[in-house]
Amino acid sequence: MATRKRINRPAAPFILELIGGLLVLVGGILIAVLGAAFFSLVKLGIVGGLLGSIGIISGIIMIISAFMMYGSKNTKAVNMWGVVAIIFSLISIANGGGFIIGFIIGIVGGVLGATYDG
Repeated sequence: MATRKRINRPAAPFILELIGGLLVLVGGILIAVLGAAFFSLVKLGIVGGLLGSIGIISGIIMIISAFMMYGSKNTKAVNMWGVVAIIFSLISIANGGGFIIGFIIGIVGGVLGATYDG
């Protein structure tokens, strides 16, 4: 009977980055919808949509980085995706950072992923 090697997975960075990414994504959607409606009153509807799209893109990439960290088999890839998560958490602050708490949770998850050593 063959023995299976147990793979340690970065569960805490995954969960934190996933929650942070979801908060940033929801915040980006709200800003896109409400911001476009508000700014359309003053004939600047594109501004709200652009700010919201920053949050939507940042949130999606944060969620992708969470899954890539969790699915990686070596620590170098986990560390790289942790850095990506930190960068897009910082970018998300441009639209409110997912009610600020998404930004903070994303940074913490990214730092845990960037310093993960398996």
